[in-house]
Amino acid sequence: MNALSRQAAPALYPASQSPWWHGATIYQVYPRSFADSNGDGIGDLPGITARLDHIASLGVDAVWISPFYPSPMHDYGYDVADYCDVAPEFGTLADFDALLTKAHGLGLRVIIDQVYAHTSWDHAWFAQSRTSRNNPRADWYVWADPKADGTPPNNWQSVFGGPAWTWDARRGQYYMHNFLNSQPQLNVHNLAVQDALLDAARFWLDRGVDGFRLDALNFAMFDPALRDNPPAPPGNRRRSRSFDFQQHKYNQSQPQILPFLERIRAVMDSYGATFTVAEIGGANPVAEMKAFTHGDARLNTAYNFAFLYAQDLSPERVVNALADWPGDAAEGWPSWAFSNHDAPRHLTRWYAGNDSAAFAKLCLLLLLSLRGNAFLYQGEELGLPQGEVAYDHLRDPEAIANWPLTLGRDGARTPMPWQVHATNAGFSSGTPWLPLDPRHAALAVDAQDADPQSVLNFARAAIALRGGHPALRRGSLGVVAARGTLLILERRHDGETLRAAFNLGDVTVALAHEPGWQPLLTLNGAEVDSASLPPLGAWIARKA
Repeated sequence: MNALSRQAAPALYPASQSPWWHGATIYQVYPRSFADSNGDGIGDLPGITARLDHIASLGVDAVWISPFYPSPMHDYGYDVADYCDVAPEFGTLADFDALLTKAHGLGLRVIIDQVYAHTSWDHAWFAQSRTSRNNPRADWYVWADPKADGTPPNNWQSVFGGPAWTWDARRGQYYMHNFLNSQPQLNVHNLAVQDALLDAARFWLDRGVDGFRLDALNFAMFDPALRDNPPAPPGNRRRSRSFDFQQHKYNQSQPQILPFLERIRAVMDSYGATFTVAEIGGANPVAEMKAFTHGDARLNTAYNFAFLYAQDLSPERVVNALADWPGDAAEGWPSWAFSNHDAPRHLTRWYAGNDSAAFAKLCLLLLLSLRGNAFLYQGEELGLPQGEVAYDHLRDPEAIANWPLTLGRDGARTPMPWQVHATNAGFSSGTPWLPLDPRHAALAVDAQDADPQSVLNFARAAIALRGGHPALRRGSLGVVAARGTLLILERRHDGETLRAAFNLGDVTVALAHEPGWQPLLTLNGAEVDSASLPPLGAWIARKA
């Protein structure tokens, strides 16, 4: 027994009443690096459409597509210049409609990003806002007068380094930006801004999308009094950014955001069975995640950062993450990810051994055994390590600013390998916008598709197992054991009991459990009836 009770609370929804997203497996596509259809080196919407069969073959429930809107691409799409169109390098609205039609025909739901905390400085709203202090959109962004000595209004720092304020001579004021100075902060306290953002949501819902991932949502509101952030207490973590020296009490995470979330939910509910997942980062995000997803009037789930930047994987880390989401009444439903477009790939962060395929399979099975939604990032089904990108080829502004102190985001965004022997591994016939890591070509989809023992085919088997057992998809969760490198979880639902055992280390561990378990899936030489688990061994079994 451990931090979680073996008799955890039941899932929020009975099986017959569960919405489609409850326990879903969702595949993330970073469009720029997924598949290029026209040879310009940039992935695009027609490229995604052409590869949807691969995504469907995994058995996932939905695909989340990162931003493809018009943008100057200073932050590669998260600086939106028009919420209701497609950037020319990605295609057209007709291309998006074709993608949506094919995805739905394959049984895939489609989730897209919405960025409500900021826009690009190229957005027409900001172009008008900065012209004067009394135009119709003058207060659609966060503007403030300088201090008497001309310095910024307060001490807030940007995520990408330096003050979160930039001087604008046209208005004679500073504008706020939590990220790049080309990403001015929207004033979401303003109901007119909220209305405009909700209209953008309706634009895509009217086209047929099935839900939204809401980017950096806890950055959407600030303290109107513009109070200084307090300093962060000393710690053991290296501080590579000025942002890391503060507690972010006032530049983000304000309680006034909750009514806006309820407005978002009302719009979503008016369209039927749609889905919202909030991205909520920060040093201590759990309280916000629970507030944002509390009850039936706010968001459906929150995207969990417990593993995304972790430097190791251990039973203790898993148990501590799960303990934050025990399944209490009115508690939101968690979502888990090990990798994404912003974090270095977990295979590189967590494993330095000689059998990366075995470790990749172990991680897939663990992710798919957790209570909550499972998000897979493109290439995770292939066991891709972090791509190596030389400084001269970096594109990510954060990676460039902090080089060589961090791995940066470019290494997680290198092109998807499709064919072992094709030019650029089948990603593009032209020069890719980021270089392909030579190690990735050998892990291409076509090679793994033909290998029954590949990471890809194991991913399909593990996803099918999750989809076929309500206990894995939406059941309660308990911890049977968590010691050393051994982790044993138990999932229960509607009379079915499953047990999942994992050895997260490279030394055999003893395993003692009662007999009467029927194996459903085994990994790396593990046997359900054995008194031990081999290195990186795992199994899932059903109580007979």
